[in-house]
Amino acid sequence: MHLTVTELTDRLIGSYAKVGGINHLDGKNLPSKTAIAAMTLDLLRLLFPGYFDDKPVRAADLKVETAVLMDAALERLEEEIQKSVEYAAEESGDKAKLRQRAREASRDFLSNLPALRDVLQTDAEAAFQGDPAALSKEEVIVAYPFIEAIAVQRLAHELYLQEIPLIPRIMSEWAHSRTGIDLHPGAEIGPYFFIDHGTGTVIGETAKIGGRVKMYQGVGLVARSLSGGQTLRGQRRHPTIEDGVTIYANATIVGGETIVGRGSTIGASVFLTHSVPPNSLVTFENADLRVTAKREKAELDFEI
Repeated sequence: MHLTVTELTDRLIGSYAKVGGINHLDGKNLPSKTAIAAMTLDLLRLLFPGYFDDKPVRAADLKVETAVLMDAALERLEEEIQKSVEYAAEESGDKAKLRQRAREASRDFLSNLPALRDVLQTDAEAAFQGDPAALSKEEVIVAYPFIEAIAVQRLAHELYLQEIPLIPRIMSEWAHSRTGIDLHPGAEIGPYFFIDHGTGTVIGETAKIGGRVKMYQGVGLVARSLSGGQTLRGQRRHPTIEDGVTIYANATIVGGETIVGRGSTIGASVFLTHSVPPNSLVTFENADLRVTAKREKAELDFEI
């Protein structure tokens, strides 16, 4: 049976009427994911001039090009923040006040870019010093997904602190989709931070991370249980990692009351549900590795 376009459309419209929970019709104008992605890329260009551009940026043209980028970022930011605050406001919200809030929030946010660059410089340094495979700091910035992920998280965190709805999470999920690193914009992350490889690392909203912390791929700083759902909103759910901690691959650290003390090392694949004092080494005690001889064969299955 070959359905016509009209019949296909009628079927889908019927689904819209039946399954209404995933429609957004006749509602407030939501922020544009496409516009926020473009804006975030412009912000990365402002933070790292010459690294996210298609052509070289010359020092002589830097002021003009920065002003053009800043203007574009400001315009997009004001528009998307206005949508966000209008979405979160009561129906009776004063639109003039909301527009003013969007203007002020946008300028406050952009005024923090120099301070963010100071912190991102420490992250790039930590990545370069912490990875003997890195050929240069330029390679770290242009090639390592971690730099993009932490830069976007630090940008989004500034908007999160201003209690701007929707946009911080859209930004961080855009970076997540590009890098495989899931850093919630609410997480507090200190300087000289580095995630080596990074794929699959998850850091939850209420996590607190000190300075000079190094992680590897697959690390999770997660909540103990989400069975309480929305009743847990606003509560500490994720662990605290103090200064100078190293966490190896696929370790999972659980719970808002869990504190990993300063200078500790968490071994690979550890599942940690309680606090440990400073300078602890956390590993499996009875994880025995067995190596036995393979069954002998007359000849190899492959040629060298």
